[in-house]
Amino acid sequence: MAQDHRLLTIQDISCVGQCSLTVALPIVSACGIETAILPSSVLSNHTGKGFGAWTFRDLTDEMPKILDQWLKEKIDFDAFYTGYVSKAQIPHILDIFQKAARPGAVKIVDPAMADNGKLYAGFDDDFPKEMARLVAVSDYALPNLTEASFLLGQEYIESGYDKAYIEKTIAGLHKLGAKNVILTGVSFEPSKLGVAVSDGTKIEYYFNERLPAAMHGTGDVYASAFAGALLRGKTVLEAAAIAADFVVESMKKTLGDDSHFYGVKFEKAIPFLVNRLEK
Repeated sequence: MAQDHRLLTIQDISCVGQCSLTVALPIVSACGIETAILPSSVLSNHTGKGFGAWTFRDLTDEMPKILDQWLKEKIDFDAFYTGYVSKAQIPHILDIFQKAARPGAVKIVDPAMADNGKLYAGFDDDFPKEMARLVAVSDYALPNLTEASFLLGQEYIESGYDKAYIEKTIAGLHKLGAKNVILTGVSFEPSKLGVAVSDGTKIEYYFNERLPAAMHGTGDVYASAFAGALLRGKTVLEAAAIAADFVVESMKKTLGDDSHFYGVKFEKAIPFLVNRLEK
């Protein structure tokens, strides 16, 4: 795809806390891709560890109105990238995919709903079945291991699994309908953490050093960098590797600053990302 193509990202705005749209818009834009946004909700801050509470305003009712206006203005998109959304919004998103897509538009779905074996706050047990509807029409699905387990209704295994488990999980995601699977959080040894990339015929792996920290928002940083790199013309494996390296670089910029508990300092790593994209 050419650099001047337009991507629409659909996810929430957490006003404070480096995640969702406050990550997606600057990162995809830094990749040289025109980035339009559709906020699914507005939160005062994210719902992760470190904040005691948050405000929340749902924007589901605005979605069909915005789509109608776009159609009147003949606004359409070459790519879609979805993140944190609610169950009620998924039919609207599927409608946007159908009505506001240019020919050959790609759909990148990050099923942002769970981590560390648990669904995020506010999602009920039926939510993964609804999210599976987005995964089913995706060209690129980017779940972590927890999200993959919920999507498939299988047991989540935190560690000690083998390649056969990863291959079975990926096969299940393809069976749901995902054309390409980028499974994050894969690890076969304690010192390495990486991704498994599959186009349905072969699985390739890419690993980084595992840093001694877990930081909020890294999944959003990863998905945003992946989307940007892919639309810059990188292969799926190249985009997956660039995104992984960018996350590690962002984490390294954040290590040691205990006051920065709410996300990663991805802004300081953007020059690294831009440089990688030019190679």
